[in-house]
Amino acid sequence: MSRIGKQSIALPAGVTVAFEGGVVTVKGGKGELKRKITGAINVTCEDGHVHVVAMDDQKQTNALHGLYRALIADMVKGVSEGFTKALEIKGVGWKGAMQGGKLVLNVGFSHPVEFVQPQGIKLECPSQTEVVVSGISKELVGQVAADLRAIRVPEPYHGYGIRYKGERIEHKEGKTSGKGKK
Repeated sequence: MSRIGKQSIALPAGVTVAFEGGVVTVKGGKGELKRKITGAINVTCEDGHVHVVAMDDQKQTNALHGLYRALIADMVKGVSEGFTKALEIKGVGWKGAMQGGKLVLNVGFSHPVEFVQPQGIKLECPSQTEVVVSGISKELVGQVAADLRAIRVPEPYHGYGIRYKGERIEHKEGKTSGKGKK
């Protein structure tokens, strides 16, 4: 039995969980999320707690047991609090700005890069060198942040690029010339 899977999930006020036809639905103040549950897994909700139960003792079911418990816990947190990821833009003259539903990035290319805001995600630019990605789905927030970072991955010599806030880039030593050495 999975150690993570057997832990119950406490439901905050205003969050409801329903399990019908192999689909778990979580509703809260920020929105609604659905996920299809496969395998011999059952989800029950009682006394303000959600329990994920494995119906047999196979290795695959035990793996899915812990996985689905973690995914449902993230869904509950998402509809009650939401998720955010912050990115920093590092580079001389590099900046980002919101224009309508698009994020326009000037990050060293000959043209500005336009990133369309996906449905279910909110993009913000508190400053020219900061981008904040927020939403209720942890997977979608993480994927959009990774897509933004992939536009200009930080390079190891000067650290220019788009990075996660607080991410540390290992710097490489530049070339040394052979002058003066014999």
